[in-house]
Amino acid sequence: SRKSTDAIQPTSSNSKRRSFSSSFQTPKSLKPASSFSDPSPSTTSTTNDLASSSSNFYFNSSSYSLSTQTSNTLSSLRASLPENPHIYDFSLISSATTNFLSKRFSSSSSSSSWICHLHGQQVVIIRRKLRRSIELDDLVHKLSVICRSHHSSLIKLLGASLSGNFVYLVYEYVKGANLGDCLRNPKNPSFTLLSSWISRMQIAIDIAHGLDYIHHCSGLETSFTHNHIKVTSIIVAEDSLTAKICHFGTAEICGEVSKEEGSRSLGRTDSKVMKIEGTRGYMAPELQFNGLVTQKCDVYAFGVVVLELLSGEEALKFMFDEGDGGYKRVSVIDTAREAAAGGSGGVRRWVDRRLKDSFPVEVAEKMVLVALECLEEDPERRPEMKKVVGKVSKLYLESKNWADNIGLPTDISVSMAPR
Repeated sequence: SRKSTDAIQPTSSNSKRRSFSSSFQTPKSLKPASSFSDPSPSTTSTTNDLASSSSNFYFNSSSYSLSTQTSNTLSSLRASLPENPHIYDFSLISSATTNFLSKRFSSSSSSSSWICHLHGQQVVIIRRKLRRSIELDDLVHKLSVICRSHHSSLIKLLGASLSGNFVYLVYEYVKGANLGDCLRNPKNPSFTLLSSWISRMQIAIDIAHGLDYIHHCSGLETSFTHNHIKVTSIIVAEDSLTAKICHFGTAEICGEVSKEEGSRSLGRTDSKVMKIEGTRGYMAPELQFNGLVTQKCDVYAFGVVVLELLSGEEALKFMFDEGDGGYKRVSVIDTAREAAAGGSGGVRRWVDRRLKDSFPVEVAEKMVLVALECLEEDPERRPEMKKVVGKVSKLYLESKNWADNIGLPTDISVSMAPR
């Protein structure tokens, strides 16, 4: 393609330029030859010979138009290709966040984030403490692998910066809200952005595909674990209402997991001094017991998120018990198991009432069983995400067929039976 471009507009000798100008008048709207990059000497020689021997072919108007279109196509393709991962200078990170005094986008015990601009692009900067030290060369290597990943359900990591015991991860900014806020609004409990069954199944299939990609990274010949799956780490994009997983690569870069040489299994690093971190309600039993982080921990957390999608309830909460005047622990896992034991009737009563009974009960019951399979106490009995994706995809298609057959908006109740 580059040779074709140079052949169209040769930049060699003045004699060839005079020959070109006498046989063809360049339209004023076209860019001059100087706007193209200069070819190498060997390329120049080849293309000039080609141009002089077959100028009638290359310089007719139709060929010129076709080649110009090809050049434009290549330019647009080049613009769409990802940039190399950045190792940002810490002073740039500090300046973008006003020395970290700007209003924080989010904050927790283990991380803080800011929305700002870097290189003219709106980004999210996340600061996390390193579990173990990392050399710059090692960081560059990890970034080169993580930043090559591309999936519509992942928020892309653009680069990072190191300072002291902290790493600053720069992600692209996606306009939207986290899944927890979309499901539950404290100021208006009766409102949910995901008011239809299809919208919730869409979120479930997006997360499943994203996690499957993280675990297998098709084409990269490697695998990762996420270790932070929860409703607040999933963004629902405002324009499409599709789910995108945040913090991909955080666990790998911060030293939360490591890969044994010659093995694809993920294990604990520096176990004698490691502090076990996680979110209540999403931590797999083995993670709470020995701090072992594996991909099966992600499968467990995915099961919890699916149950939240179906019920609209929090993963774990404490409710006041009027009987003894204390608080009791209520887990969405426990309530889901009780509902599944009650069959389709139990599931129908358990599913989020704000869906207004407009959902396929059989599909809902199957989805609960898929989630509970992901929540097995024994990690060996939990399925891999490849198998989970297959089951959720099938149920998503069944939901689409149900919506098409019913012929009504799915946010309108079609059942008048008591719950």
